[in-house]
Amino acid sequence: MLGGGARAAKPSFVSYISPEEIHIKEPIEKEVNPHLLPGELLLCEASTVYKYMQEDGANRGTYGKLVCTNFKISFLDDDSASDDNEPQFKNKIVGENDITLQCVDQIYGVYDEKKKLLTGQLRKYPEKLIIYCKDLRVFNFCLRYTKEEEVKRIVSGIVHHSQTPKLLKRLFLFSYASAAPNNTDGRNQTVMFENLEDWRDELERTKGNVKYKAVTTNEGYRVSEKIYKTISKPPYELLKVDDLSSSLPSLQDIQTAYTRFKQLFLIDNSTDFWATDVKWFSLLESTNWLEIIRRVLKKAIEVAECLEIQHTNVVLIEESATDLCCVISSLVQVMMDSYSRTKSGFQSLIQKEWVIGGHCFLDRCNHLHKSEKEEAPVFLLLLNCVWQLVQQYPPAFEFTETYLTVLSDSLYVPIFSTFFFNSQHQRDTSKSGESLKAQSGPFRFLTVWDWSVQFDPKAQAFLNNPLYAEKPKPDKSQRKTARFKHQRQLSLPLTQAKPSTKRGFFREETDHLIKNILGKRIGKFINCSDEPPNSLREFYDSWHSKPVDYHGLLLPRIDGPEIKVWAQRYLRWIPEAQLHGGGTIATAAKILDLMEEVQSLQMKMDEERSQAVSGDVHSVPMLRNSARLSSLFPFALLQRQSVKPALPTSTWKDLEDEDDLVKRDDEFVDLSGDML
Repeated sequence: MLGGGARAAKPSFVSYISPEEIHIKEPIEKEVNPHLLPGELLLCEASTVYKYMQEDGANRGTYGKLVCTNFKISFLDDDSASDDNEPQFKNKIVGENDITLQCVDQIYGVYDEKKKLLTGQLRKYPEKLIIYCKDLRVFNFCLRYTKEEEVKRIVSGIVHHSQTPKLLKRLFLFSYASAAPNNTDGRNQTVMFENLEDWRDELERTKGNVKYKAVTTNEGYRVSEKIYKTISKPPYELLKVDDLSSSLPSLQDIQTAYTRFKQLFLIDNSTDFWATDVKWFSLLESTNWLEIIRRVLKKAIEVAECLEIQHTNVVLIEESATDLCCVISSLVQVMMDSYSRTKSGFQSLIQKEWVIGGHCFLDRCNHLHKSEKEEAPVFLLLLNCVWQLVQQYPPAFEFTETYLTVLSDSLYVPIFSTFFFNSQHQRDTSKSGESLKAQSGPFRFLTVWDWSVQFDPKAQAFLNNPLYAEKPKPDKSQRKTARFKHQRQLSLPLTQAKPSTKRGFFREETDHLIKNILGKRIGKFINCSDEPPNSLREFYDSWHSKPVDYHGLLLPRIDGPEIKVWAQRYLRWIPEAQLHGGGTIATAAKILDLMEEVQSLQMKMDEERSQAVSGDVHSVPMLRNSARLSSLFPFALLQRQSVKPALPTSTWKDLEDEDDLVKRDDEFVDLSGDML
């Protein structure tokens, strides 16, 4: 017993066991080997690697094996061999713990609690490895308990194969093309624009064949390697020219803004998330990324205004002719052509304007790690702009934001040729080479538009919009009213009336014929300098004052907070940003349940009538049995209750019951009962 004046001794226990040792799991009972694709080779591996969970700062995680192949970096634990927790939305090519080599953005090593960027040859190997991905995932690995030789091999292998410059033929794209069987889904309805007939059909669909025709002037790339086919125009037609470099940000500005923007979402742990929460909106504004999106959409609205008023064709020019020209021309077609808002139509649009149009995907995505100066997220900028339209007018689009998200992810999956060449000429030249098989022959590249390669039919249902207001078929019995309408041909390569004198547009190409065919045309557009300055605002306000025609012209809302962050893509890996049982998923779950019930009743009616059930009916994903969904479903399932407070840490000191708030878990509201 202590004396009256004596005080109780303070606890003096100190733990010398690291959090990794406290949370260690039982050893993996059976050997877990990576699932290798055709042509994929295992390069190096390391055992007893500890992968941290990103959810909190308690250093919780799991032990497993870290492997590197010529296609991906993969972490394998005992859950990798089990299908018990298989998600509804599963990618068959890239798993939850897989990182394709092209998806790796930066790699940091931790030395004595200090981060250092890893590039080139390493003299000292880190005790922790942090991999930042281009799809904004962050992986933290602890190598303290891994054998020294294995650490050297795995770290050197990952840095070398994901960060050093490489030749085009060294991409996994060619290894896969030479080894994979050609068993793709033949039901793909995307127009590839790889033959003259596709271009003629497009001219006929857009009524452009009245004045224009597709010609074979550039067959065999005799004139230019940049473009594939040529559209000729009448020599007397008047055109107007718009230089996008004077009205839109440069590629360097776009890259700088996106680099700052993505740093807001590359979160190492919960502590970093809450530390930036209070000033998040000011940080967001300082990136200038949303302002760039607004400016691009405003330019597209200017395009739409002149298409409706001036009835004048236009040539869009810029230094490269295949960057912002592709963005604006694609946006205008999405806004004006309801076919481009269907899934097959949007894919055909990307194929025409970007793939065949000669956008430098290889350089802009920096797939070969040759020059960061050429890197710029131009295609991602388009997807961000289209997402603004999708979230503002959901019934107008056949596809969902999930479709746009997986399309952005596919930029970094090197089994598809769609986003891994700078031009159709480069693709054709590489395709004609001999394969790596014993028998010689051309490579057979896959296209990203065959979604069956990545997703099974149940997962593909998440790409289709259940709220899509399909365009009604015209009634042939009704006589069409004859009226004059200016014929337009949307965004096809077209000859210029007068070559532009802007510097750098045609680079070293001086041939007059090349200058005449390198334009990007959008049909009926130019922002006239003699227009009244308030004409755009009048057009914008007038359109928004009328009911929306989901099959006609769509104008995005660009005022103030109307331009939003694409939450599903940028926040899907941050648990603290999820709404438990809420968000748009609550509405979607209810709608999908009703659709499932309607389909079930329809099938019963068909069976009663002894009719064969069509195999083209889209399966509806089951959501009502998923009791704990998050707002970022289907990419993030709710696996735990948040242990962080709802208020940022910087405001705790202003609260009276501070201790109680810190210890209290967030309340979880189970909405599954309401969805039944």
